[in-house]
Amino acid sequence: MYVNPIVSIQGLGKTYAGGFQALKRVDLEIRRGEIFALLGPNGAGKTTLISIVCGLVNPSEGTVLADGHDIVRDYRAARAAIGLVPQELATDAFETVWATLRFSRGLFGRSRDDAYLERVLRELSLWDKRDNKISTLSGGMKRRVLIAKALAHEPRILFLDEPTAGVDVELRHDMWQMVRRLREQGTTIILTTHYIEEAEEMADRVGVINRGELVLVEDKRTLMRKLGKKQLALTLQSPLARLPEALAGLPLELADDGATLVYTFDVQAEDTGIGPLLRRLNELGIDFKDLHSSESSLEDIFVSLVHGARAAAATEVRA
Repeated sequence: MYVNPIVSIQGLGKTYAGGFQALKRVDLEIRRGEIFALLGPNGAGKTTLISIVCGLVNPSEGTVLADGHDIVRDYRAARAAIGLVPQELATDAFETVWATLRFSRGLFGRSRDDAYLERVLRELSLWDKRDNKISTLSGGMKRRVLIAKALAHEPRILFLDEPTAGVDVELRHDMWQMVRRLREQGTTIILTTHYIEEAEEMADRVGVINRGELVLVEDKRTLMRKLGKKQLALTLQSPLARLPEALAGLPLELADDGATLVYTFDVQAEDTGIGPLLRRLNELGIDFKDLHSSESSLEDIFVSLVHGARAAAATEVRA
C-alpha cells in the first residue's frame, strides 16, 4: 500500500451480460507522478480496466478512486482529473483543431487559457494545423489531436491506450518526449502498449494482466532483476559434438551446431560461477575465440509470465 496513491483500485470486476468475465477482482494502486505500463495480450482486460477508471464502462463490483474521488459517486470530479487518449481515432471531424481543444477544455469546466493550448499544440507539432478541419488531417495528425484533446483540461492523470499503435516513428518519438516532460511536471501516466521496448524504456513500474487477472505488479528494474536471466555465449575454437561429462549438471547448452557454448546464470547471485566455468574449460582443453553476454528483455519476461499463467490455468481446468 502506498500513501495517497493517485489511482486506487480495489476488488474491481466486470462481467458482461453474456457472462464473459473481463476483469476478476483487480487490486491496484498507482503512485503519483509515475509512469505505469500495463501489459497484456489482446483480450486480457487492459482496455476494460482503463474504460472503467475513465467512467466509460460501469464496473460489476469493486471501487475506484481517481485523485481521491470515487468514479461512481463523484463522477464529474474524478473524470476532470483524467485525460484519455483512446485507441480509436474518434474526433469531431468537421471542427477545426483549435475549436476542438477549446471545447474539450470548457467541457471539463476549465477557464479559458489560449496560451496553454498553444503550448500543447506546438509540442505536438500541430500549431500550424490549428485552423484546419480535423477531417482534412492525416491519420498521424489525427492521433496528435487526440493527445492534445486529452491534455486540454490539464489532467493530473493521463491514460494512453495503445497510443503509438500504427503511428509513424516521428510521432512516437515526439510523444515519448512529451510523456517525459509531463511526468517531470507531476502528471501520472498510465499506458498500455504492444511495443514492449517502449515500456522497458519509459515505465517506472509494470503490471501484467492476463485473462482479466492482474498477474504481477512490480518495479521495472526489480522485475528484470528477479526474473531476468543473463547468458554468456562462448564461441568455441572447435565445435563440440556433445557436452563433456565433466560439465554435466551445469546450466550449459550447445548452440550453432556445437560451435557455441551458452551458460545461463542468475543475475542476483553473488557468485555467477563464470570463473570456475572458465577454469574447468581450460582444464578440459576447450578453447574459445570470443565471448559475449546478454540479458533478458522485458519482452522475454512478459512472454514467460503470460505463458506461465496460461499453463497454470490449463492445469487448474484439468484438475
